[in-house]
Amino acid sequence: MRGGFFPMIGRMRYIQRWGLMRNTQPENIQEHSHMVAVLAHALALIENTWFDGQVDPGQVAAAALYHDAEEILTGDLPTPIKYHSTAIRSAYGDVEAAARRRLLEMLPPQLRPAYEEILAIPDPHVAELVKAADKLSAYLKCVEEMKAGNLEFRLAKEQTYQALADNPLPALQYFLREMLPEFELTLDELQQGEPGQQP
Repeated sequence: MRGGFFPMIGRMRYIQRWGLMRNTQPENIQEHSHMVAVLAHALALIENTWFDGQVDPGQVAAAALYHDAEEILTGDLPTPIKYHSTAIRSAYGDVEAAARRRLLEMLPPQLRPAYEEILAIPDPHVAELVKAADKLSAYLKCVEEMKAGNLEFRLAKEQTYQALADNPLPALQYFLREMLPEFELTLDELQQGEPGQQP
């Protein structure tokens, strides 16, 4: 099949995340993917600037933009289900791979190799940065829900932060230390702060 890839990507906005939890502000995978791309790009720049990295921030950002693209076809499987067992995770991995192949078939053949690399993320370090940014975005969603008084996200916030804290990626640890506290601030506090000032 040829055609339809980009209209399908546009449908990411119809796929809601956090399906098992009450949300004060619904989040779709298009919104989530944008934030993951912002964070992954930042992690790549942090790594290159302070930790002698040589990663391509653009490649990382593109991979992050499309990291959940297969969920257009599969839907968003809640994390407790997806990781309930190795058998379920393996089977869902097969479903995700099939969905990626289906999306690639919607592109002209000349574009497929470039998009296959973006969708599959064969570079393990790029995948590592995107995964860290994905987890970071999930944590920030928990922060926003807790700031709105939604205790439904209390345990998710604690568990997600612990996973971030346990991740040895230097760029992520730098972000957690230097930039994460600012997400707890109100809009007025953000506007009153000095550039680079820590709360």
